[in-house]
Amino acid sequence: MKQLLFFSDGSWPGLILRITIALIMFPHGAQKMLGLFGGYGFKPTIVYFTETMKLPWIIALLIILIEFFSPIALLIGVGSRLCSLLLIIIMIGAIITTNYKFGFFMNWFGAQTGEGFEYHLLVIGICIALLFTGSGKYSIDNIINSL
Repeated sequence: MKQLLFFSDGSWPGLILRITIALIMFPHGAQKMLGLFGGYGFKPTIVYFTETMKLPWIIALLIILIEFFSPIALLIGVGSRLCSLLLIIIMIGAIITTNYKFGFFMNWFGAQTGEGFEYHLLVIGICIALLFTGSGKYSIDNIINSL
């Protein structure tokens, strides 16, 4: 079980991938949890997810928690495979519930009423690579594996 959760091949790509995805995802989580980066914060986000999107409250809570805490865990390199799997699930959920109807491309020029799913596919691709490499260099996972 330890190997499954904390595997790391100690590589540079793992380090680069986890820092990249942490930097990409943290602002999204901070928007939802803390209201930073132009976000609305915890309570309004819960209300939006449950009342507008009609998601169960537990799913709304998990989305916020995963998007906020997974990037932090990825940055320090602990449980990167689990965090990556959870972010893959979040991104697939976002595509299915919101973005697929707007097509592939993001709304760069404001010509669409919403965003496409190309961003989500990039996050999924990075997270899939992390599933194979683990945390990489300079991670807590490497320390756990050496115990």
